[in-house]
Parts: sequence; structure tokens; C-alpha cells
Amino acid sequence: MKTMFTNGMIIDGSGDKPYKGCLVIEGDRILFVGEKTDIKADRVIDVNGAMICPGLIDAHSHNDFFYDREDAEKYYKPFIMQGITTQITGNCSFSPFGMDENTPYKDKIGGGLFDAHHPGSFKQFKQRAKGNLYVNMAPLVGNGSVRAGMSGYDPAPYNKEQIEKEMSYVKEAMDEGALGGSFGFMYEPNRYSKEDELIAFAKTIAAYDGIVTIHPRACSIISADYPLVTKKSHLEMGLDEAIDIMKKSGCRLEYSHLIFTGARSWKLLDKMLNTFHKTRKEGYDIAYDNYAFHYGASVITVVFPEWYAALSKEERQKPINRLRLSLTILMYRKALGIDWEDLVVAYIGEDYKQYEGKTVLELAQKEGVKPIDMYLKLVDLSNQAGSIYLGKYYNDAIVKRLMEDDLSVFMTDAWVEDKGLQNIAAFQTFPQFFLLAKRYGMPYERIVRKMTGATADRYRLENRGYLKEGYKADITILDVDKLKVNEAIPDFTPEGIEYVYINGSPIVEEGKYLSVKAGELILRKGYKEAEEETKQSPVSKRKILRKVVRV
Repeated sequence: MKTMFTNGMIIDGSGDKPYKGCLVIEGDRILFVGEKTDIKADRVIDVNGAMICPGLIDAHSHNDFFYDREDAEKYYKPFIMQGITTQITGNCSFSPFGMDENTPYKDKIGGGLFDAHHPGSFKQFKQRAKGNLYVNMAPLVGNGSVRAGMSGYDPAPYNKEQIEKEMSYVKEAMDEGALGGSFGFMYEPNRYSKEDELIAFAKTIAAYDGIVTIHPRACSIISADYPLVTKKSHLEMGLDEAIDIMKKSGCRLEYSHLIFTGARSWKLLDKMLNTFHKTRKEGYDIAYDNYAFHYGASVITVVFPEWYAALSKEERQKPINRLRLSLTILMYRKALGIDWEDLVVAYIGEDYKQYEGKTVLELAQKEGVKPIDMYLKLVDLSNQAGSIYLGKYYNDAIVKRLMEDDLSVFMTDAWVEDKGLQNIAAFQTFPQFFLLAKRYGMPYERIVRKMTGATADRYRLENRGYLKEGYKADITILDVDKLKVNEAIPDFTPEGIEYVYINGSPIVEEGKYLSVKAGELILRKGYKEAEEETKQSPVSKRKILRKVVRV
């Protein structure tokens, strides 16, 4: 069946100027894109001047942990309704594969953030995912998950034999088609990995020409992961460590979610960007991804010192320890530039829904207590396991600067929560980027490129990210004049996303969601696999093979 979209503004993912034209798809492929064609289509859809774009690509996701749930659809629908058709998964050292399926540490695989329902090898992951995906997934293998599968949260350094065993799991994933691997230096157990283990992992990925993504050890001017007194800010030191791993291993590097947590970190914007561009000019393949909103998900204990958490209940109540605690938290907040109104409660417990969506300061004023006492109450009520949304990741000027920078691509780094306040990024990120582009007068073709072709190039996704004949029919059609988000309602469904097609299947039509599993795993592909694929493609074998040879 041939479907033609007419009377649209073609933005093809290359960054070239938009033009009025049409797009024809047949099966799961793009058959034609251009100003006009004589092709006779079975179905013709007039999009009435809307933008016809490649399917949007989320450069940083964790949605590989939800595909095998009975209610999996609810975890993917909000991303599809943003226009997202592909997600890069396995970030921050977490993947649901890279271990034995009978590992005794199943509960440790997701670092306390995610549950792996069916942990196992990458081959097993592929088998379960086939025909069972709502969006396309381009998977990375997480170093933390591999380590957790072997030894849980044991902080002991790995010896040579352990590292070799660890790399056997990594090689299995890469042999089976994973795109690369990831680190998450703020999380257990990846934070315990020493340099020899980290370099071995990155070198293994580099041997396959894979990409390595790194959640750095610090995302703020000061953190708990470096000494208090240092020559550079901790944010800069986190980037330096990532670059050092890249240089020593020879890997391609994606720096995950470049943020500047706390107002005092904002002054580091120029230094950080200068380091990225200087390193790039030296010939290293490095870039980064970023958010659209000013805040992100965090844990309730973000400013809760470990020394106090280790005290007994009786010791905590002693005036000297309470005073020390208050001073420690005050110093930490001042050092970061974070206020109590920057901590928004996402979830404390089933019995405390009245706290959700309110800041610590608002709750303190309502209950007539000091903010520090309100904060400690929330920590206790949640048994130190509550979640918050932490503000001051960015300001408007930083978001604009990152959007304009040549090295950035866009991402959500969000997931649908089972309980509590939802993260706005899971529902409204990509439409927000379009609205920001409109506000800042940025060309839409440049924004679309970052969401599509640039991300596909970055992760080397074959036949994705562009409106080109023979490419997969991942399509997002939106009317920017109708586009609407609502920052006051985190789980608001954006308006203006008219059509979303994944591998040629309609998923959103005239703004209405259709329940269809049309996603595929996107893997590193060898020549033989590409040759086999051409036998089923409506586009000539000659065209496809020519593209593969160029890659």
C-alpha cells in the first residue's frame, strides 16, 4: 500500500531549507520525497501546510526497562505523542541485559531506579523485544548493569580475571548488535569501578567502533564525589575524566545530559563549551545532549549528608548533630545555589499524596515549621527513598545557548512513573524545543536536524533520521501554529502533533493515538544483513547497497 502526504513543508533532517512538497511511503520505507510526483497512491493525506519531518529521535532514554511489562504501552505512549519514534536506550550504565539470566543480583541491575523483569544476555533481550516494541530502540550495554550482574553493589575493585569475565558480557552484547555502551559514575555499582576496568570497557566498545555515553561524576560546581578543595570545579573535573577515558580508549564519546545544577554552576557554561569544542578540534569525536526544561528528576536525599544517614535514631536527635546537620545542608545549598523552593516533591509514599507537586518551602509554610525541619520530615516519611524534581539545572539563556551549539542533540532522560508526580520531560520535551525555537527565532530546520539526522549520525543509525528514498518510514508531522504544551500540568498531552508513523505503520493520526506495536531494535548492521534486507524492500537493491558501501 502506498500512502502519500501532500501539501506539507518538507524538513528532511539534513538542516537544509524547508520546501513545499510531498512524501510517499510504501510498506516500511520511504518511496519518494520531493516537490511533486506522478506516483499513484492508495491513500492521499493533505497535511495542510504542516511540517513533514523524519521521526524524532530521543538521544537519551531508559525505556528498555519497560518493554516486557504487561502494561508496557503506558510507558511509551507519552513519548510517541511528542513525535518520538526512536529512543537511544541503555544510558547512565543501566541496561536490562549484559548478565546471566539467573544472576543472584537481579534486584541490583537497575541501580535502584529500574527493575529488570527479565535480565539476561543481549541475545535474549533481542528475542523478547522482537515484535514487542512500541517505539524503535537503539540499545547500549550498561557497564553498571554488567557489574551488578556479576557482584551486585560490592565496592571492591575488580582484578584482571574479573575484568576479563566482565568484558565477555560486553562482547556478547556488541557481537549481537548493540550500538555501544554507557557509564553512570554517580550510581552504584558503576561508581566503584576503577580506571583499569573503565578503560577496558571503553576499549572493548571502541573495538567495534561503538559509542560510549557517560553520565559524569559531577553535574554541579561542587559534589560529594570529589575532594572539597580542588583546582577546578567538580563539573569541569567530571568532563575532564570523561575526556581522559575517551583519549585512553579511543572510543567515540557522548557526554550525557549536559546540565549546570544550581545557580552557582551557571557561570561555568563558557568553560564547559570551550572544552568540548577544543577537544573536538583536536580530532576527538565528542559531543553532548541536553534538556528543554529547567529541572529534572532527583532523589529526596540530594542534599542529605551520608554521615547523618549513618547515625542511629537516638544520635540523630542530639542537639549537636542536628546543628551540624543544619549547617551542612545550608553550606551545601549555598555552595550549589539551590533554595528550598527548588525542591518539588514528586513522591513520598502512598499515604502522603498531599505533598506531591509542592515545594519544601510551601509545605513548611503550610505546616508552620522551618524548611529544614520540613525537609527532614519528608526524608523520614519516605524512609530516605522519596523522589523530587530539582530546579535550577538551567536558565533560559543556557537552554538557548545549548540549542544553538553545533555539538548538541536533544533528549528526554525521562520515564513514566508508576507513582507520584510525573516528569514533564516524559510528556512534553520535544514540542517544547519547537516552541523555544519559535520564541528565539531559530530556524526550524536546524532544530529538526538535532532531533533527527544529527542524532542518527551521532549514533550511526542506518536508514533513519532523514527523509530519503529507501530510508525507514519513521515520520512525524506537526503543525507548529497549533503546538501547545502546559508546564503547569506535567503529564499534559501536547497539541499539534498531527501524525506519527513508525516503520510505515500509523501510530498517531489526526492527533489521535492508535495502539500499535510497530517498533524495531536498531542494531549495528553488517553488509550481509543489509544485502538480505534489500530482497524485501520496495526500493531497488542497487540503491540500498550503494548507501551501505558509502557508510
